[in-house]
Amino acid sequence: MKRKNINMNVLFLTLSNIENIERRGIYTDLIRELAMRGVNVYTVCSREKRMRIHTELVAHNNIKILKVKTGNITQTKSVIEKGISILQIESQYISAINKYFKNIKFDMVMYSTPPISYSKIVKYFKKRNKSISYLILKDIFPQNAVDIGMLEKKSLLWRYFRYKEINLYKNSDIIGCMSQANVDYIQKHNKYIDKSKLEIFPNAIRPIKRIEKREKDLEFLRKYDIPADSSLFLYGGNLGKPQGIDFLLDVSDNFYKVNKGHLLIVGNGTEYDKVHTHIQNKKPKSVSLFEGLSKEDYDRLVSSADVGLIFLDRRFTIPNFPSRLTSYMENSLPILAATDINTDIKDVLQESNSGLWCESGDLNAFLEHAQRLASDSELRKQMGINGRVYLEENYDISKTVDILLEHLDKGKNYV
Repeated sequence: MKRKNINMNVLFLTLSNIENIERRGIYTDLIRELAMRGVNVYTVCSREKRMRIHTELVAHNNIKILKVKTGNITQTKSVIEKGISILQIESQYISAINKYFKNIKFDMVMYSTPPISYSKIVKYFKKRNKSISYLILKDIFPQNAVDIGMLEKKSLLWRYFRYKEINLYKNSDIIGCMSQANVDYIQKHNKYIDKSKLEIFPNAIRPIKRIEKREKDLEFLRKYDIPADSSLFLYGGNLGKPQGIDFLLDVSDNFYKVNKGHLLIVGNGTEYDKVHTHIQNKKPKSVSLFEGLSKEDYDRLVSSADVGLIFLDRRFTIPNFPSRLTSYMENSLPILAATDINTDIKDVLQESNSGLWCESGDLNAFLEHAQRLASDSELRKQMGINGRVYLEENYDISKTVDILLEHLDKGKNYV
């Protein structure tokens, strides 16, 4: 479906740092796909003060990116600093939008969580422009913070954030959820929401050309002292409390038990120092840790990996659905996931036959799955192919953009 929605204007609000619109990712791919269909996309994103760069507007044909100077959010160890910065986002975004996009009439306001503090912006444009409001629900806060002990349920702070969450849901014409389990959770815990407002809007990307034959980058592996003859298990992504870092460390301490297996941990986040200190002290065999690689080096690493890993804290009651899944599937990597029992990632892996799952904390099951994958190259190859096919059928950005264009086409029905 390649309709041209000429003269349609979409305002997209996100915390993601979009310094390079050509860089691949779930949001940049979304923006470029909308623009390719003829939609004028006005993106407002955060440029944290640690970067020491002022607010800036950048234009790429029918894509406008307004990079708003905000407080530090993603790379601060101070919960207070992060909380204050998030609470200021709404007023900072409204001020910047009114300055740079003053005379633009927006047909749709689209916004992703986190944060949950977009309600004033949404209400403003619903009233001013009669804009359709579309929430891309990427996490369920504050319950996710309660699950992992970062916030006490029924506390004053919880009540405040729950109030903001309810307001955001009420002001959203459509709520796009990552998976069916997310739809079911929102319905169950928010009875006031009309079911017709909820739909599946999965993490999606513009897939790279399918890898038909995997070959290790020997030069790259030598550079980072990674054994080329091992089965390489890659965890790439955030190292924070949601990932259940204690179990990841248990896995690292015991990964030597996986014959010809090597564990690669690549990422940063609030728990990186904990991981780094642990590995420095314990010096586990067959484990490598990298805080940050360039995009080029990370892509080379993914192309040399044999298995992609996903970790989530076992305490979660909300059905998280990490976007890392699409990256692994895109690269035809079989997946080994250790998560809570509520996420439906395990169901996707079973349905697509693209990987193996165990509950986070079950070390024996994890090691058994890892050994099975390490010792069976044909199984890895077939699961990788299965995952890639599933990605193309379910997580291609062109199909999710069709969802948005359909809402734009019938926009008058939301007024």
